[in-house]
Amino acid sequence: RPKFQEVEEPTSVGSLVSAAPTILPSSDGAIDGHLREVACTVHLLKDVPRLISMNVEKSLVEAFQPLGISDWNSLFWIAHPGGPAILDQVELKLGLKEEKLRATRHVLSEYGNMSSACVLFILDEMRKKSAEEGLKTTGEGLEWGVLFGFGPGLTVETVVLHSLCT
Repeated sequence: RPKFQEVEEPTSVGSLVSAAPTILPSSDGAIDGHLREVACTVHLLKDVPRLISMNVEKSLVEAFQPLGISDWNSLFWIAHPGGPAILDQVELKLGLKEEKLRATRHVLSEYGNMSSACVLFILDEMRKKSAEEGLKTTGEGLEWGVLFGFGPGLTVETVVLHSLCT
């Protein structure tokens, strides 16, 4: 049975500073999306978690080098939760602390993989938790963050976010 989230008055979580799409090398056909009469179907190859984890740091370096940021644990994280295997591989490859993907894993467990809409739910979850915990910003108390989206191609969208004060 679908689970619906009640919509509150919308509140901003911060600003989008930059965005960069990347088509991962040797990934042709790794994720295929097809629009059908009744739904959009997506097929993932088993190699998708490895392909993403092997390329994620390059995208981060390109996005955050102009800001002088190279400690991935100093960022708040909004990662499209394609599934636990992708999150586990990214976490391992980047040496992320477990709490970095807390909001992402929570949304995945509550709502499943809702495709692109997941990141909006994760942003909202992080904003609410940051306010509840009395943190100084909407991004878990941190100034800078990253939003990663994954999709057919295999494409990775890397978005640099700047949080707001709570």
